[in-house]
Amino acid sequence: MNLIKSVAIGVAAAIVASAGNAATATAPDTALPSVVIIHGAFADGSDFAKVVPLLQAKGLQVVVVQNPLTSLGDDVAAAKRAIDARPGKVVLVGHSWGGAVITEAGDNPKVSALVYVAAFAPDAGQSVGESVKGFPRASGSAHMVADTSGFLTLTPEGMSQHFAQDLPAATTAVMTATQGPLQSKAFGQKVSVAAWTQKPSWYLVTEDDRMIVPELQRSLAKKIGAKTSSVASSHVPQQSQPAAVAAVILDAVQASK
Repeated sequence: MNLIKSVAIGVAAAIVASAGNAATATAPDTALPSVVIIHGAFADGSDFAKVVPLLQAKGLQVVVVQNPLTSLGDDVAAAKRAIDARPGKVVLVGHSWGGAVITEAGDNPKVSALVYVAAFAPDAGQSVGESVKGFPRASGSAHMVADTSGFLTLTPEGMSQHFAQDLPAATTAVMTATQGPLQSKAFGQKVSVAAWTQKPSWYLVTEDDRMIVPELQRSLAKKIGAKTSSVASSHVPQQSQPAAVAAVILDAVQASK
């Protein structure tokens, strides 16, 4: 009986302590826009695990969409569900392939700003594949492998030497194992609308990128009239330099209040 009583007292104390900690935590500021993040190909939502707490520390509500990566339409639909679930304004963030997704999904009155992180930004009626024409081929593209259903993944070398060459080998090994395959047909699917023609945009150029060449990124940023900054990183600054990514998002949030 004494053991049972001791356990009960311990559980009660833990509950009280937990409640106290919750009371002192920073509550989300509902006056600020929410942040909805769309990850890219060869990744999942955990790709932004280092950025999310930096935003939450500023009182922001953050959602990272888990893209199915089965088609442009499916990814746009997933993004729209996340946007619709937010209570007010939304700052929409897209990395890499996610840039094509936010270009279409951002055509929503709740979306107040678009943030492109080393991302594609097609025109209306244009596919990602068409948007890269005229620019040097990124070295990482040679390390994509298609399965029998047409889904693309990166080889271990592609991940460690071209996608995330500034991250430790142990990290890229996990990224290789957990990557999200992208249906190759998605690269040829056209966006129906370009939200950046109507919404203020930010663009973070990654200067050491081997997946989307920096020349293309700078051209896209200029085309969409984005507030542009750059960082010396691989294709995944959200992992190698999360503070730089968070700073761009926070700038967009402050401009959208």
